[in-house]
Amino acid sequence: MPAVNSTMLPLGTECPPFELADYGVDGRGGGAKVSRADLEGAPACVVMFICNHCPFVKHINAQLAAFGRDLASRGVRVVAISSNDIETHPDDAPDKMAANAVENGFTFPYLYDGTQAVAKAFRAACTPDFYVFDRDLKLAYRGQLDDTRPNGGAPSTGRDLREAVEATLAGDASSIEQKPSIGCNIKWKAGNAPEYFGG
Repeated sequence: MPAVNSTMLPLGTECPPFELADYGVDGRGGGAKVSRADLEGAPACVVMFICNHCPFVKHINAQLAAFGRDLASRGVRVVAISSNDIETHPDDAPDKMAANAVENGFTFPYLYDGTQAVAKAFRAACTPDFYVFDRDLKLAYRGQLDDTRPNGGAPSTGRDLREAVEATLAGDASSIEQKPSIGCNIKWKAGNAPEYFGG
């Protein structure tokens, strides 16, 4: 299937509830749970839908790691979620997520959405797909990390997402230019693709 764009969830939408097992560096094995409650009280938070195998995500992995490190010291909370069907895409299985997190230097939780219910709640469509929420957990930005793409010859800068976070922290979300992300479609389980995706 060709690349798809973000659905552009309406701005001001409250962050959907979720509670998922962490298979990242700190939650290897999925013992730890991370939920929306863990985002409360932060000056801003970022939720990203990524996966292990997608070339669009591989292109930005180094920038994602730097982004997570840079924002942690400022109290911004970052979580990544993988929602792909692991029957059709076993490289995205939870037992491979920790290794991927270590290899790429992720310091943020990397959660597995096995039912795909969380992806649907966010109206996520592609990997990568990014959401920035303000201190009240209201959506301030949804879309791309930056305008670089795989095989485009330019390294990822993270410019658009970084600018969106800075504007959100400054209380100036209305100034953010909203730019849809583009990437591989989320690999929905058979019969599970949501209506907004054309399922």
